[in-house]
Amino acid sequence: MPRLRPADVACWVVKTARPPEAVVPGWRPGEQATFSRCLRRSYRLGLMRPGDPCLLWLSGPDRPGVHATGELAGEVGEDAGGPVVVVRLTLLAAPVPRGDLLGDPVTRDAEVLRMPAGSNPSYLTPAQHAAVLAHLG
Repeated sequence: MPRLRPADVACWVVKTARPPEAVVPGWRPGEQATFSRCLRRSYRLGLMRPGDPCLLWLSGPDRPGVHATGELAGEVGEDAGGPVVVVRLTLLAAPVPRGDLLGDPVTRDAEVLRMPAGSNPSYLTPAQHAAVLAHLG
């Protein structure tokens, strides 16, 4: 796959295998939460900027899909485990199910769907991001 350019990325996707209510205890739909997510070291980290759109993807067999939307709340940093980024996300009242995105001709080729075991961060193209936003209603 060719290297991403800034114009290729409309939205960053950070994944979790834990349900949102386990990521941020007490997080309720419509509430905003700020927390950090671990990232895999790659050239992509140099493309991430505070304010960039971001969404939280729940992977696994239980309710996979988009569970929160928002933005990167800071620069990529480091902790003892490696690269991290702080995100500011609002939990959705109803997630956008993986199946809905697989059935959408625009989103079905999204990296997070093609490579579900891929590492953070993933991304959406401008067209894919617009389609996900349309699914939000």
